Amino acid sequence: MNLAQKLGYPEDSKLLMIHADDAGLCHSENRATIQALQYGIVNSYSIMVPCPWFYEMANFAKENPQYDNGIHLTLTCEWENYRFGPVLPIDEVPSLVDENGYFYKNRSSLFNKAKPEEVEKELRAQIEKALRFGLKPTHIDSHMCSVGVSAQFLEIYINLGKQYDLPVFLNKEFTASVCLTYEKYNFEDVLLADVLHIGNYTAFEQNKLKSYYESALDNVVSGFNVLLIHPAFDDNEMQGITINHPNFGSQWRQIDFDYFTSEACRLKIEENKIQLITWDQIRNSR
Repeated sequence: MNLAQKLGYPEDSKLLMIHADDAGLCHSENRATIQALQYGIVNSYSIMVPCPWFYEMANFAKENPQYDNGIHLTLTCEWENYRFGPVLPIDEVPSLVDENGYFYKNRSSLFNKAKPEEVEKELRAQIEKALRFGLKPTHIDSHMCSVGVSAQFLEIYINLGKQYDLPVFLNKEFTASVCLTYEKYNFEDVLLADVLHIGNYTAFEQNKLKSYYESALDNVVSGFNVLLIHPAFDDNEMQGITINHPNFGSQWRQIDFDYFTSEACRLKIEENKIQLITWDQIRNSR
């Protein structure tokens, strides 16, 4: 049986998960994510454990178990003036941080400097911190898909999912787009998202991000589709965090929030006969 049949839907169903990344990043991100879950069409999110606002979002997750929530495993911090680092003491994972003790800003620095054993140690610590807090995650995924830079890092990620009995989010094309090695990747025995939709900078720059999302919903195919967004508000906090970083910046995130809490989005889902699914359903179907 394919995934649709395992979940109790017809074989050719258009399955879609609308997933919000980066919860826990800041208060603006948390408020928007919560409202998108409560009043919008978003049906999955994941929390960044190393970030300062993890506590707020983790409390929400515990008090609202009806919403799909995962752990957004984090190894990079892309922002100019807003910095954070590992949950472990720096002297335990020194290869994961820059000279100031923060995560590297980009995947290439992570790839060139991080030791696999320290990557595994930190990612495990993030999962353990979430579990100690009382969270019951439905899956794990990866911030900036940083685990995709090498086959060794990806294997660590997949194995952690198996060890903690948590589905891992993976899409072959997305992983290939961040790959920095010629190694062969092993995707055996892993559920893969057939299609990933994620906004692009060209659409944002041309003021066509909303149109991109409309087109994505019009073109959802039979199989497992994921639409990845980053809802937040275009307020002082988010503007400060994303300064000089328009790609996934505060304006972009406001558009994400506005569209995926709109009636127009809800109607698109209905018109295209899309079935929204969650990681919790997937986990329980295995």
